[in-house]
Amino acid sequence: MTFNEGRQIDPDRVSWGGGPGRGGKIALGGGAGGLVLLVLTLLLGGDPGSVLGNFTGAENAQVQPGAGRIPERCTDSASANKYVDCRVALTVESLDAVWQTELPKQTGQRYVDPKVVPFSGAVSTGCGNATSAVGPFYCPADMTAYFDISFFRELVDRFGASSGPLAQEYVVAHEFGHHIQNLLGDIGRAQRDPRGPESGAVRTELQADCYAGIWAHFADKTPAPGGDRPFLKPLSDNDIRDGLSAASAVGDDRIQRAAQGRVNPEAWTHGSSEQRQKWFLTGYRTGEVNACDTYSAPDLNNPPGLR
Repeated sequence: MTFNEGRQIDPDRVSWGGGPGRGGKIALGGGAGGLVLLVLTLLLGGDPGSVLGNFTGAENAQVQPGAGRIPERCTDSASANKYVDCRVALTVESLDAVWQTELPKQTGQRYVDPKVVPFSGAVSTGCGNATSAVGPFYCPADMTAYFDISFFRELVDRFGASSGPLAQEYVVAHEFGHHIQNLLGDIGRAQRDPRGPESGAVRTELQADCYAGIWAHFADKTPAPGGDRPFLKPLSDNDIRDGLSAASAVGDDRIQRAAQGRVNPEAWTHGSSEQRQKWFLTGYRTGEVNACDTYSAPDLNNPPGLR
């Protein structure tokens, strides 16, 4: 997925390397199972320290400030097509453009921009302190999506995802999906039953995947502010394969198999690789928020948008 030429990156849209929160220290946990549980805890507005202390090999890590201003190389769409940190910044603007139009049109809910904080190493948030060990996450308490840019390399090296642009943009769009859930009042549903193949947690994550697909549906169609061209050039089949690769790489079954050598659906919090791909495709093919109603879906393996 390639950005159209000539688009300037807003240097003030993303808050590079800082964030509101409590400060202090956090205990680091190990293993992919810890990663999944940590992300869930942060999603629900909990204290990650209460989870991390349960993992062996924990050690203290001081929360570090980031670089502050946007990297100097991130100036326009050409830099976004070349560098992942610049790509995140311009993807955020594309997501804003799509959801500013589609959310009120489809739901009547006004879109409010989330804050976005790329960070390095560790960060203090409204949901507690976090390190790069937790991966990207959205904190409802401060309405902020947090990204350690190094995760995008880990997504390829550790989780086996494609290195293509849409694989990275899918991650950003998924966290924005949680923000949409927050605006619509749905994000708390994950708390009702936080684990299991049919749990509220899994349905919440799959819906965020579906919302990421909605962004992909409109990203090459919605005009960027102040012009008549969208941020992105038309998606190719390879682009979609890249996005599906990322969705598959972070499926619970794949992470469990890699970390433990076995799959335990009763411990799922995010859904299987196949489910995550299917719900992303549902959003992408329909472009409809109503098609992403995972909470009412009788069969998470067969989204209505793919029938």
